[in-house]
Amino acid sequence: MNYIVLKLVGYLRLMRPANLLTAVADILAGVAVAGYLKTQFSSYLDMLPLACLCLATLGLYGGGVVFNDVMDARLDAAERPERPIPSGVISRTQAVILGVYLLLVGILAAFTVSMASGILGIAIALSALGYDRWGKHHDFWGPLNMGLCRGLNLLLGISILPGVLQSFWWLSAVPVIYIAAITMISRGEVHGGSNRALRLAVLLYALVLSTILLISWRNGHLLPTLPFVALTAFIIFRPLMVAIREPIGPNIGKAVKGGILALIVINAAWAAAFADWQYALIILVLLPVSMLLARAFSVT
Repeated sequence: MNYIVLKLVGYLRLMRPANLLTAVADILAGVAVAGYLKTQFSSYLDMLPLACLCLATLGLYGGGVVFNDVMDARLDAAERPERPIPSGVISRTQAVILGVYLLLVGILAAFTVSMASGILGIAIALSALGYDRWGKHHDFWGPLNMGLCRGLNLLLGISILPGVLQSFWWLSAVPVIYIAAITMISRGEVHGGSNRALRLAVLLYALVLSTILLISWRNGHLLPTLPFVALTAFIIFRPLMVAIREPIGPNIGKAVKGGILALIVINAAWAAAFADWQYALIILVLLPVSMLLARAFSVT
């Protein structure tokens, strides 16, 4: 393979392209929760804050996962030698430079929208680095730490209208629970997992989906939200049930992959619960793109 192409593919693998789209879906869902499209969207110029928030989340998520590989380089040399850093495709120094660049782009892009967005951008960067360095090594705090990154990312989308944050800050608890479940499952991805953790993940998933349905019912949007919640349940529970029957590494890896890809559908469900089903479908279009990317690039 050509040297430049090899490097480019290595950098892309570090940034987990399929996962990046799930971060963009968080922003689009947050914008729907804020009611931005109904109250503020009147011309193409109003797309600019939305575009800046999408750029911000791409930088923040990308930087976070790049530093994940930087800090896991020694462990990956033994467990995942095919990854870009241990395989020698990307040096550790090159990965650090890329990670710093992405995080700075993410924070600066967030500040162009509002002070609240910028502060959330800094909080996401610190939370991601905290997870990469310390959080992932703790059975209890690790899943919460990773969930916090997603919860803050949803708030970053809501911050397109900073005043709305006061009304919906508590929604960030839902992605915290969901991501905590995925992170808990992923602990057994390499060496196999425990049935106890997988069954607990089922309960956490059910809690998340029930909460979305309850909120959609309160907003009078239950019927448009139902198909998106049902699709989410299909994507996450099918591989998880297989993993519970046989908790070996490959099965758990598929359960983790399903949980990550379903993030886009969950965000579509948020959009249906707060805005309308047409906007939710726009978010859902990201799913097949993410699935195609997941075939070419690892999501974990």
